[in-house]
Amino acid sequence: MLGGKTAIVTGGSRGIGEAVAYKLASLGANIAVIFVGDPDAAQRVCERCREEYGVKAGAYLCDVSDFNAAKEAVAKIKGDFGGVQILVNNAGITRDGLLAMMKEEDFDQVLKVNLKGAFHMIRHCTGLFLRGREGSIVNISSVTGLMGNVGQCNYAASKAGLIGLTKSVAKELAPKGIRCNAVAPGFIATDMTSSQTENPLLKLVPLGRMGKPEEVAEAVAYLAAASYVTGEVLRVDGGIAM
Repeated sequence: MLGGKTAIVTGGSRGIGEAVAYKLASLGANIAVIFVGDPDAAQRVCERCREEYGVKAGAYLCDVSDFNAAKEAVAKIKGDFGGVQILVNNAGITRDGLLAMMKEEDFDQVLKVNLKGAFHMIRHCTGLFLRGREGSIVNISSVTGLMGNVGQCNYAASKAGLIGLTKSVAKELAPKGIRCNAVAPGFIATDMTSSQTENPLLKLVPLGRMGKPEEVAEAVAYLAAASYVTGEVLRVDGGIAM
């Protein structure tokens, strides 16, 4: 389905990003993993993509919140792979806290990574998409961006902003054949949500459980390949936001 295409997955060394990398690789896409932090984890993801799925894969250290660093990473990926057809903006952080006690730097940093980082990657990949006359962008938002959540005003704002960015990019680039969609996960079992296993909101999930990263990856793969879908926000949340 995605044979011969190259996909960039930011935050691709663990959690949802790791699952997305494997899913896209299983469909034939070459994988460029952008990461910060653990280079060994990123290399393990690449090794599995190469050995299990027979695709080309490489890891790239990059802080996507840095405009120039993102530009350099995209340029290096283009040089290594020859082009890019799919971008998955998954990199994200949390700095939770009640509004009355939240520090300005915690609010700013979450928006800088989660929202501005996605803009940086879209901005630098768009030229490649235009030259190749194809492109599919999938942004990982959150149901928190749709519903809000106590103690997460910064995270909710970043993910709501990502939905607005998705729809604006979709409208702007559709005439060029470039699509932009978003996935809005609910409670997904990852390192980032490990502290939420006893969250009382889980009782509100109609399907009665946390989701799996692989279930989010299935939605990402669908949107990456769905040639007549753009501007869509696909919830993967067990029904909590319906």
